Amino acid sequence: MLRTDDGQIIRLEDYRPTDFVIHHVEMRVALAEGSADVSTDIVLERREGVSETVPLVLDGDELALTGLALDGEPLAADRFTATPEQLTIEDLPTSGRFALRIETKLSPESNTQLMGLYRSNGVWCTQCEAEGFRRITYFLDRPDVLATYRVRLEAARAGAPVLLANGNPVEAGELEGGRHFAVWDDPHPKPAYLFALVAGDLDLLEDRFTTASGRDVRLGIYTEKGLSQRAAYAMDALKRSMVWDERRFGREYDLDVFNIVAISDFNMGAMENKGLNVFNHKYVLLDPDTATDGDYAGVETVIAHEYFHNWTGNRITCRDWFQLCLKEGLTVFRDQEFSADERSRAVKRIASVHGLKAQQFPEDQGPLQHPVRPTRYREINNFYTATVYEKGAELVRMIETIVGPDAFRAGMDLYFARHDGEAATIEDFLRCFEEAGHTDLSQFSLWYHQAGTPVLSVTERFADGRLTLRLEQSLAKGAAGTGTEPFHMPVRFGLVGPGGEDLAIAPLAGEAEVEGDVIHLTTQSAELVFETGETRPLVSILRDFSAPVTLRHDQPREARLALARLDPNPFGRWRALTDLTGEMLREAALAETAGRKPTYDEAVIEALCRSAADEALEPALRALMVTLPGEAEIARLVGSDIDPEAIHRARRGALRRLAEAGGARFPALRAGLADGDAPFRPDAASAGRRALRAALLPIGATTLPSAEPLFAEFEAAGNMSDRLAAITALVHLFPEAEESRTALAAFFARFEDDALVLDKWFTLQATAPSETIVDAVEALRRHPKFTLANPNRARALIGGFATGNQRGFNRADGTGYRWVAERLAELDRLNPQTAARLATAFRSWRSFDAPRRAAAEAALRNLAGRGSLSRDLTDILTRTLE
Repeated sequence: MLRTDDGQIIRLEDYRPTDFVIHHVEMRVALAEGSADVSTDIVLERREGVSETVPLVLDGDELALTGLALDGEPLAADRFTATPEQLTIEDLPTSGRFALRIETKLSPESNTQLMGLYRSNGVWCTQCEAEGFRRITYFLDRPDVLATYRVRLEAARAGAPVLLANGNPVEAGELEGGRHFAVWDDPHPKPAYLFALVAGDLDLLEDRFTTASGRDVRLGIYTEKGLSQRAAYAMDALKRSMVWDERRFGREYDLDVFNIVAISDFNMGAMENKGLNVFNHKYVLLDPDTATDGDYAGVETVIAHEYFHNWTGNRITCRDWFQLCLKEGLTVFRDQEFSADERSRAVKRIASVHGLKAQQFPEDQGPLQHPVRPTRYREINNFYTATVYEKGAELVRMIETIVGPDAFRAGMDLYFARHDGEAATIEDFLRCFEEAGHTDLSQFSLWYHQAGTPVLSVTERFADGRLTLRLEQSLAKGAAGTGTEPFHMPVRFGLVGPGGEDLAIAPLAGEAEVEGDVIHLTTQSAELVFETGETRPLVSILRDFSAPVTLRHDQPREARLALARLDPNPFGRWRALTDLTGEMLREAALAETAGRKPTYDEAVIEALCRSAADEALEPALRALMVTLPGEAEIARLVGSDIDPEAIHRARRGALRRLAEAGGARFPALRAGLADGDAPFRPDAASAGRRALRAALLPIGATTLPSAEPLFAEFEAAGNMSDRLAAITALVHLFPEAEESRTALAAFFARFEDDALVLDKWFTLQATAPSETIVDAVEALRRHPKFTLANPNRARALIGGFATGNQRGFNRADGTGYRWVAERLAELDRLNPQTAARLATAFRSWRSFDAPRRAAAEAALRNLAGRGSLSRDLTDILTRTLE
């Protein structure tokens, strides 16, 4: 049974501490086929000042109470009221500590929501963030209730020889009937959302790590049988993360063991449960034959992210779910910095900004808009968003820019020292940097409270050897209805000379403070004057994306072309070329929409060719520079009355023109980048070379007379990165060719028993821009290997189609919208959380042309009008249609 009510609106302003304090929790979980018996002993006391008449009200979700005792005595039925959603207990002790024993019976096998205790491919496991613990036992299930935990697990040894929980192992032994037990103790107080257990027949990859202070830590990565060898890179990433956190932030690990478990059915990427991280196996299992370079980078990032949560999320958690960005945004910043140090700082920064613009900017400008710290919600699971994670990370980055790296580290040290073992707020966090940096961040804090993407407008004037810059910020009121006051906006910039050198920055006068290469814009507008000499410098503005804004710079085209060639700041160079390319494609799409023949700026085309071949740049950066904006990005540039068919034609035409201009340069460049017979290496340099080869492949393929060369490249590929690049180009450019059908069949035959690779097989077909794509995805839905019960598979097909196939999903006849809506209705009955997240693909429906708007609205209203939708999906649909 799903929660189908609209849900109570939770408001930040209504926060108050719980009436009761929980000090310690002891649990006994007895697992058996088809059921789990849970006995939970909770040590509580009434909070000082709380009236003795106030009852204890505990949260539940679809629970069945089988026993209840107070201080060892069964509780009379007239002293409590139990429903599946709540347990209310009257007449409790007025002072001192007391103990409750709560007994519940669960059915993990039937828990398709994958929240609470469930079973994945024979393995018992838990997911408790945000409100899953209440699906295991009645509890004060909120992040500001911190307690120590001791957990005893019991199961049949034959089916579950591995028994894991949070903390350190303290006892294990045999029981009658072939059963056994294990006891785990976590000495660090934690909220219930960090509770975890895993039981099953699993393989183990072991290693050890010695912390800076000499603590010996046992490391374990548990996988399904036969897969542990594919966890070697994840183990390496874990150890590198531990070293990095000690060096960069002075944070050591604090338990005797650190375990990761990779499971196949998981709603998210991973979960940072204290000492027992549970991962979607997508972010653990790798080898060259089955994983791309993107997969390797993703594993490295997610492993680091969850490990870094040990301090930013676990040791210091958030007071309430409105403070979610405090742990997630901060930890995303930390994992981005780790990847930048481990790989390429420039490439990582560009990739992060590209992701922010692709995911968070549309969210910030649409019906699902909300501040980084929201003030109200109906369903908290729907606020695990790009705004909280990615924009939240940008806010932390801006703090570092404003106070400087030394004061930032001092502020982080103060935060760890002051709030260790606490549930903190954004105000607590900011106060540490105000003290460490001797600065006032009250205006900066508006970034947490005001929703939307600000616009930064920059104009230039040059006369008599002086450059005048005028900066102006603006923020439109959006769906969230928050304020529009000026932000403290750090704008990093440079003045570039004719030889590509950074000139000295010496403002003569200004209405904004300039510190080094950062302009602190704190008013709506400001002018600055620079003495530059007779030659007008190139203005490289918003370097490294120092603030998450939309930049509107009236810079001449020639200056931007020069920056694309000369800017010594790699991000500035990429942004200049990408903006020029985006404008070219926008104009081409508008021409196609109006029935005119598009033209392509030859200077921009040549700049793309030159960048691809520039040996002074690392290959990964060149790959980013030569990759054209995707169809969804072009749609955002068009802005309104979007015609996806016109965009598709415009982009395909640009690829052909680029291939013609590149001539023989691109094939020769690709040949020189080939690995040849060298063994696969996942390092950044090797991955960068493969990335550039992959970026050039669909460009040259647009001029091929047949699919044969792409099919030959697919057959010759020696690793998954090259293989997937070849088959994707083949299927997307020649969807009806016999070679495409043969390649898809061969790919399936080789990998049909590998779930993660098969997800790629579903996605590459779902994203093909075929005229018959809706029929194709429906056929894939009926494929024996497709199941809605597995979130990865649902995301691969439904998510791949809805977010990765602009032509198919946004068909003018509405068949794409209707197909996705039907799948969401089916999925919602199994897994509301995954259904709700997939439904966000509709968030930009109002931006399309009239036929598509009408079709999308009809599909949404039809879906919203059905009875018994979950609270998760109802919330997304309601806000999308408002």
